[in-house]
This record gives sequence, structure tokens and C-alpha cells, in this order.
Amino acid sequence: MFEFEGKVAVITGAASGFGRAFAEKGASLGMKLVLADVNPEALAQTVDALRAGGAEAIGVPTDVSDAARVEALAQAALDAFGKVHLLFNNAGVGSGGFLWESTANDWAWVFNVNVMGVAHGVRAFTPIMLRQNEPAHIVNTASVAGLLSPPAMGIYNASKHAVVSLTETLYHDLQLAQAGSTEGGTVGCSLLCPAFVPTGIADAERARPADLRNDSRPTRSQIAAGKQLQRAVQSGKLTAADVAEITFEAIAARRFYIVTHPGIMATVKLRHEDIEQLRNPTDPMSLKPEVKNAG
Repeated sequence: MFEFEGKVAVITGAASGFGRAFAEKGASLGMKLVLADVNPEALAQTVDALRAGGAEAIGVPTDVSDAARVEALAQAALDAFGKVHLLFNNAGVGSGGFLWESTANDWAWVFNVNVMGVAHGVRAFTPIMLRQNEPAHIVNTASVAGLLSPPAMGIYNASKHAVVSLTETLYHDLQLAQAGSTEGGTVGCSLLCPAFVPTGIADAERARPADLRNDSRPTRSQIAAGKQLQRAVQSGKLTAADVAEITFEAIAARRFYIVTHPGIMATVKLRHEDIEQLRNPTDPMSLKPEVKNAG
């Protein structure tokens, strides 16, 4: 079992959504918190609220797409608390619409945050955790979009599929690097794949860097995808706090796959069967209502 009290957690995307819920749950368990977000004002408000509740927390404004900033985040955690025991590579953004209507800026923005942000976190923090020779854990936030391929979500899907593969490979690499240690290795990892939950992901455009913004107006498919995402997110039945509870339970048990909405697994199985039987892909959004509005 992974013990939380007195341990140090680093959380990216910590000023809202899952990140803030992870921070609140960590604080309730007596963890020391290093919180990172691209929005310094929202981050400061989150840190102040947690400190007001008695948590030991610092905020480090961080753009996870920048390797140097993530390395600075790791150093700030060590300077503040000396160690890192739990890392949430959680920051994420989204972009929708038909693939051929997505711009190079759309691809660069989403992949820089969703994929390279996770990669930078793994690169910066895993060596620290391995050197400590203490129980430590990494949680990478993917999505059920990393297990399925819904239409009009191509860039987001591709980025989250990359996080799934990255994290599964990280698990194997950690096993190899720690062969012979007890309980399958001191440093472990988990893959978080939530479905739609009321968070700020549908408003992620506000965080897009100026140099990656589009000059052209959104296309019809992009507008429709944005509206569909807003509806789906707001229809979610689980809250970010519910996801945090499920995630911390999985970390405690050292469980790798964290699927917060088990109703989606029938659709995941159908996709795997399509591959195994060489069938054309089934549209996951055409299936049962609980899949279309998984929450």
C-alpha cells in the first residue's frame, strides 16, 4: 500500500478541474503539495485556499510544454521539501473538428501540452524518484479518448492515445529498471482514463499561447465539436472530487489502469474486437446513451 501522510505531491494543471481536486484530496491526507499551472492568478488562489485549510503548499507557475520550466518545477519541489513521492502529470487541453480542418497550430498546441507535458514530467521527475529509493508513484492523465477514437476529436484522441502508450511503456521500463526490488519496484505508475466530468477542459482555448492561435474563424465542424464537448462535460455524473477519490484509492493499491467510468469498457472491448477481427471501426458515439454521455 502507498502511504500518503507527510509525503510530497507535485500536480500540474492544479488550479482547476482534476488538478485542484487532486490537491484537495492530497491535502486531506496530510500531503505536502507543489502545485503547478499555466495560470498564475488561478494558481495563487488555489494555493491560498489550501493553505487557509491548513495545507502545506507552494505554487509554481509552469507551462508544461516547456521542458526547462518543468525541470525548474522539479527543482522547486526539491528546494521546498527535499523529495517528491507522487507526481500527477495532469495538465491538458483539447481541440475538436474534422482532422483535415485542424491547423498546424492546433496540432502543436495540443501535443505540446498533452504529450510533451507528460514526457517532460516523466523525464524530470523519474530520475529523482529512482534516486530516493523510497515508494513513489507517477499518475499520467489520459482519457477514455486514449482507448477509443470518437469522431471530430482527432487531435485530442491522438494525444491521449500517445499518453496511454507512453504510460504503459513507462510501466515496463520501471519494471526493468527496478528488477529484483520488492513489490515490483519502488517507483510505480498509473494511467488515468476518465470520461466526461464537469471540468474546465471545454474552455481550454483560453490558455492557448498567442503564437499558436489561429487567424481563421472556426469551421462548422469545429463549432459543432465545441458545443458537443460542452454538453458532454456538463452532463457528467461524476465530479472531479469523485475522480480524485477513485484515483487515490488506485494509487494506494498500486493499480495501473484507472478507468473511472466502467460503463465505457464495453465500447473499449468492441474496439479491440474490431481490431482482432479486422472489421471497420465502430463509431463509439453511435452506441448506447451511457457511452455517448459517459459520466
